[in-house]
Amino acid sequence: MNTLTILGAGTPTPTAERFGTSFVLQLGDEHVMIDCGHATTYKLVRAGLRPTTIDWLFFTHHHSDHNADYPGFLMCRFDQSTGRESVLRVRGPAPTASMTDRLYGPRGVFADDWKARTGDPVSQAVHKNRGGSLPRPGPVVNVEDIGPGAVVEGNGWRASAEEVNHVQPWLASLAYRFDTPDGGICFAGDTDSVETVAKFAAGCDVLVANCWDLQSTMDDNGECKGQTGTRDAANMGAGAGARTLVLAHTGPALVAAREQGIAEVAEIYKGKIVFAEELMTLDLF
Repeated sequence: MNTLTILGAGTPTPTAERFGTSFVLQLGDEHVMIDCGHATTYKLVRAGLRPTTIDWLFFTHHHSDHNADYPGFLMCRFDQSTGRESVLRVRGPAPTASMTDRLYGPRGVFADDWKARTGDPVSQAVHKNRGGSLPRPGPVVNVEDIGPGAVVEGNGWRASAEEVNHVQPWLASLAYRFDTPDGGICFAGDTDSVETVAKFAAGCDVLVANCWDLQSTMDDNGECKGQTGTRDAANMGAGAGARTLVLAHTGPALVAAREQGIAEVAEIYKGKIVFAEELMTLDLF
């Protein structure tokens, strides 16, 4: 089974319907999270998943709407651990590794928390009653910084990374492509690199694209640099030849004008268009 669950379909602007960015891919027997924005852990559970079911986490970049719930997700996954789940593997552009250590390491922000949970008798009993064994182990995360050209091998899938323009030089940004024997999906991330993403995603079944607002609005207000609107997202999808284009990272103005936005995309892109909604699950290939 290969599915895409949309946890965060929004932006840094909170609304009642969407906030932040996060996705979960089920690729065979592994669950892969892409980004971990605001309230991801809560929305993950609402979608019928658990933090301990996530095997991999990939970051496109480190704006807060893509990583704000990383501390909560890490601590919840550790706290709910019985030792039977896989070790979480985290990949992303720098500073993914140093950020993880500053949060989770022996001198990290949450070190006192996990040391109390491994040492306190009541916390040990909770862990044992949950199915764990004593002594209760400390947290373990397999984390690496990666860059463009990186290839990550999963169980029956392969992820590759490509650099895209967003807010360099302050933050590095990556697009990801996940290929399986059944098909492929690409996450463009936040970027205006239309031609780069189209080439990188060529032949993918599904492309998930940032679509912040109507392109004309972005061109007029100066918000088109480093991110895509309706026209650019459509050109990405058409250039890649993707069968399905998922419009994500949609701002409040575009949500209010969704029919117009979809119509603008459809003028260029002739495949299936999905306007992402939080907790939506799509069958992929």
